[in-house]
Amino acid sequence: VAMWIVVILLGCLTLGGLPWAGGSCPSQCSCAFHSLSEGTKARTVLCNDPEMTLTPVNIPVDTSKLRIEKTAIRRVPGEAFHALHNLEYLWMPYNSLASLSGITFKGLRRLQELRLDGNDLISFPWETLADMPQLRLLDLHNNELTSIPPDAARYVKNITYLDLSSNKLMTLPQALIATWANLQAVPYFPNDNSKIILGLQDNPWVCDCSLYEMVHFLNFQSPNIAFIEPRLKCFTPRSLAGVFFSQVELRKCQSPVVHTSVAKVKTILGSTVLLRCGTTGVPIPELSWRRADGAQLNGTVHQEISSDGMSWSILGLPVVSYLDSGEYICKAKNFLGATEAFISLIITDSESTDDPNSNAKGAWSGKASGMEAAAYNDKLVARYVITTSTMPTLGAGAGTGGGLLLPDVAQESNPRNLLVSPPTGQQEPERMVRSVRVIGDTDQSITLAWKAPLAKNTTVFSVLYAIFGERDMRRINVEPGKTKVTIYGLLPKTKYIVCVCVKGLIPRKEQCIIFSTDEVVSAGGTQKLINVVVISVACVIAVPLTLVVCCGALKRRCKKCFVRKPKEIQESYVTFESLSPGAKAKGVEGEYLTRHTPDESNRLLSARSSVDSEAIPKIEGQPNEYFC
Repeated sequence: VAMWIVVILLGCLTLGGLPWAGGSCPSQCSCAFHSLSEGTKARTVLCNDPEMTLTPVNIPVDTSKLRIEKTAIRRVPGEAFHALHNLEYLWMPYNSLASLSGITFKGLRRLQELRLDGNDLISFPWETLADMPQLRLLDLHNNELTSIPPDAARYVKNITYLDLSSNKLMTLPQALIATWANLQAVPYFPNDNSKIILGLQDNPWVCDCSLYEMVHFLNFQSPNIAFIEPRLKCFTPRSLAGVFFSQVELRKCQSPVVHTSVAKVKTILGSTVLLRCGTTGVPIPELSWRRADGAQLNGTVHQEISSDGMSWSILGLPVVSYLDSGEYICKAKNFLGATEAFISLIITDSESTDDPNSNAKGAWSGKASGMEAAAYNDKLVARYVITTSTMPTLGAGAGTGGGLLLPDVAQESNPRNLLVSPPTGQQEPERMVRSVRVIGDTDQSITLAWKAPLAKNTTVFSVLYAIFGERDMRRINVEPGKTKVTIYGLLPKTKYIVCVCVKGLIPRKEQCIIFSTDEVVSAGGTQKLINVVVISVACVIAVPLTLVVCCGALKRRCKKCFVRKPKEIQESYVTFESLSPGAKAKGVEGEYLTRHTPDESNRLLSARSSVDSEAIPKIEGQPNEYFC
């Protein structure tokens, strides 16, 4: 009997069947001991029965490593591991787990590794990591995770190995990426050379602005971080499918910003009104219209994107009635937020849409100002009026005085499609500006001139100008009596509209012109080309001709120096003598020579001088003959 008692006790100690030995091994599992570095032993429990559907119970409390692998378990009870205070390794790969409770890992404060790869998890309770302060490895590879909450960044700071590969992640929260990026300045383990190992490959990444931080993080990663597979690829959009992160250029996400053409529109009954609303943002926000009073919209909406990337929505209201009056709300929305803008529509039954508070001359009172513009689209006319309660502010660099606002109109090149006649309250005699023209220009400035025959020396003119299509106009006040001004600071290759009027009045369409600095640049380039061509041709023609003339002159000079002519050929004058058959007395010869004046000598150049031939014989008494 004593011998049998000893055998039973030894067997129980070996199998761990006694309570003080840690408890019995669960069914469908196997238990084993492995030696630790301190010379003690630790228990390992392995459960890998493919037909197991429930989490094993009565697991020995001294278990340090629990492996539940390749079973049919779909759910883990919340209290399954609460008593395993010595558990350091929990491996549950390739089961059928679909979800985990928030209290599943409560009490596992010594846990160092948690492997859940190869399951069907669609989410993970990241907040439970706070109950496992010594956890260093978390393997969620090959699950069904679709997203990671931003709060996860608070709980992964101690994780040195995180595998999220082969899931269905499309992006990562910026807070999580920022946590990893901070490792560039402060490593997690100053006394250790270990790195943070991340597995992010084989996920359907959407390469848009939401992935901007992640792409930047991978392209400029910290030396303290290593990736299992660093060459990640885009999955969508289709244009970037299969492209590596190192080859894409993404824009940073931006909240939507709304731009409206006007804040208030006043039009006549039965006309057609076009309300425009633009937005910018990344990704491109969605635009929608609604009425502030909740009434149904009586119009159609057209969407378009301009060349500068701005998205526009145009609400067309045909044949407006009094029921269409009210406030219209344009809303721009993307995943970062939403922004709204309001446009007031006022319907009147008068052809004039003047501000009733304006004076008879349409002068700028300082309390109210107006401007009318029209956009012609086939046979439909939309008239816009801007009314502000205060004097509008002037754009930077525009000069002195207040600014003026123009609503956006149809982008047409015909000047008559831009402005309509001003309010009828403006009197005709005071519309004295005419013949507005550009008389000098460069690619960044123009000189404007106009005629004002009825103006006085004290009349002050205002010049309003803006980029064609923009509603903010800048104003320059010209000194009294001057009808010419130079506008500086223009943008090259840009279309502008400029109007000239008496200060305080509203310009007519005849007082406005449209010009483009493209033409100035082209003209300047053409003029330079013409100058170059003319100078080149002149050089080609003038240089050889100059050489020929110089060579000819030099040749003649050389001939004069080296070739001597006979003396009789070189004489410029000849001596005429009188030959006579008889001898002359010396005194007679002298008398003869003294009688010859220079005028008479000139006459000797003729073949024969009848006068001299008749005079000589009378003196000498004998016939004489002259020879040259």
